[in-house]
Amino acid sequence: MNRAVKQTTTVPDGRSIRWEAHRAERRGALIRAARRAVHTLGAQASMEEIAAASGTSKSVYYRYFGDKSGLQQAMGEVVINQMQDKILSAARSADSPRSGLRAMVSAYLQMAETSPAVYAFVTGSSSGGEAAGSSEPGVAAVLSDFFANISAMMDHAVRFYLEGHESDALAQAAAGFWPTAALGMVRAAGERWLATPPGPARPTEAEMTDQLTAWLFDGIGWDSPQPAAASASSSAPPHDRTRQNSAAAGADK
Repeated sequence: MNRAVKQTTTVPDGRSIRWEAHRAERRGALIRAARRAVHTLGAQASMEEIAAASGTSKSVYYRYFGDKSGLQQAMGEVVINQMQDKILSAARSADSPRSGLRAMVSAYLQMAETSPAVYAFVTGSSSGGEAAGSSEPGVAAVLSDFFANISAMMDHAVRFYLEGHESDALAQAAAGFWPTAALGMVRAAGERWLATPPGPARPTEAEMTDQLTAWLFDGIGWDSPQPAAASASSSAPPHDRTRQNSAAAGADK
């Protein structure tokens, strides 16, 4: 005997939907409040200090984020995604690979300079400007995605740039390593720059952007010397090499 199978559809509970929406809204508000607190108190602020500055108790933060690393990850997702959107948008609006790279470097430095404390809090970078390496696993995953997306954009730009210049197979193959090297330099130099106190030793954001762009595209010195000259210079004592370089610079004038 055939029996009709009654199909049922689960109808979402309206109260559950409203509760989830409330939690998401409250969570976002807590992240924004924590961001302001870290901006004011510094990257080393404790959960208790963050909660007090946010006008609530630390038990509320623990309820929503588990612990400080959970808050760090949640804030990192927001801050890093905003940084990524701004950097990629700047690159897309550029009219050449070089101007695109400059726009990306500038957007990165501007976002980081807006609040060095928040940047350090979400990336795990040290106040001394040393390369970051202490991020929590969750933050590390967010950073990994961030750098992968930025690297892909830079890889496209450098290959487009090489298409307009003569380059051999080795240069084409090595170009795949350039975005990783460039990101490492910009991040390390940027974090060192953030940690440098205002003064003559600290370039402006625009100056730092121009310098990093020039290093990435042009290197840091003059054209490479001829092999014989380079060999002679490298075998000479340091003070003789200084004289050789000075003489060479004078001959170019």
